[in-house]
Amino acid sequence: MPRATPAAYPVDRLIGKWGVASYRQDKDKARTEAQARAQCKLPYVISKGPTDGVMMHVADDPTPHELTLKGGPGGRTYLGFEGPPGDEQDREILSMSDNMFVTRFVSPETNTRYGTFIYVRCGTARS
Repeated sequence: MPRATPAAYPVDRLIGKWGVASYRQDKDKARTEAQARAQCKLPYVISKGPTDGVMMHVADDPTPHELTLKGGPGGRTYLGFEGPPGDEQDREILSMSDNMFVTRFVSPETNTRYGTFIYVRCGTARS
């Protein structure tokens, strides 16, 4: 497995309140982004973890875990547990800005069940 390199984004960029929605086909991305914004009525909160990661849920587990960003081959960035980038439990960060990020699970089976996630920052834009 490849070793982690520095991630392209700082982990603090994930901290905050987010509207979340998912899609399975690229043609649904714009509609899903609007749905994610609508979810800000009841935002998903990503908080700082105890060892510089972030607290988030993983697939098929109702308990939040500390995850971190990991740089991988080809300039890719992954979100997951400590360990090599691109692990089956990781999510790949497909895009990230201050106010939105898009992820998909590395595991094809998990990605088929959950789809591609869009997180839209709720409230005031991050400066």
